[in-house]
Amino acid sequence: MKRHLPTMAKSAALGFVLTCAGFAGIQLSAQAIAGHNSNAPVSYAADRIELQDRQNRVVLSGNVQITQGGLNLNAARTIVNYTDAGSLKIQRIMATGGVNVARGNERARGDTAVYDFNRRIITMAGNVRLNRGGDTLNGGRLVIDLASGVSSIDGRASGSSGVTGSGSTNSDGRVTGTFSVPD
Repeated sequence: MKRHLPTMAKSAALGFVLTCAGFAGIQLSAQAIAGHNSNAPVSYAADRIELQDRQNRVVLSGNVQITQGGLNLNAARTIVNYTDAGSLKIQRIMATGGVNVARGNERARGDTAVYDFNRRIITMAGNVRLNRGGDTLNGGRLVIDLASGVSSIDGRASGSSGVTGSGSTNSDGRVTGTFSVPD
């Protein structure tokens, strides 16, 4: 005689499997970002550009658009830090004001972001939302490691990255989201 799981237990097990499969989909998408070439040329446009030679930085403000190898960043304001040892080399981009980062079918938004070129890491904080197709994740802080392709999202906009936002979408500091389930 075979034993059958109660219907409720089956539903819970199926829900767990679908959630894991959906999260794996987000993880696989992040791994696609691993191929991003952070040495590709950086193009930019803004309403105003201020070159601050003594501080080795450029301040872009108003409808800022930055593109690098298929990765697009839009924000109200950015500060681009660079080194100047014979040729300019970008070290870091700090963006504020409705920051959006997109590549392929993956989009992330937050209050602030830092793209650290040396570490190949993008950190977004404050009201973070990650979209991939019909899947969404919401939290306080998103870290995208371009070298490994691993992305992680925390409920609170805190951590050792130095990026902080005005707060998380979720006052209880939890990550929330939805995963689409195929028919």
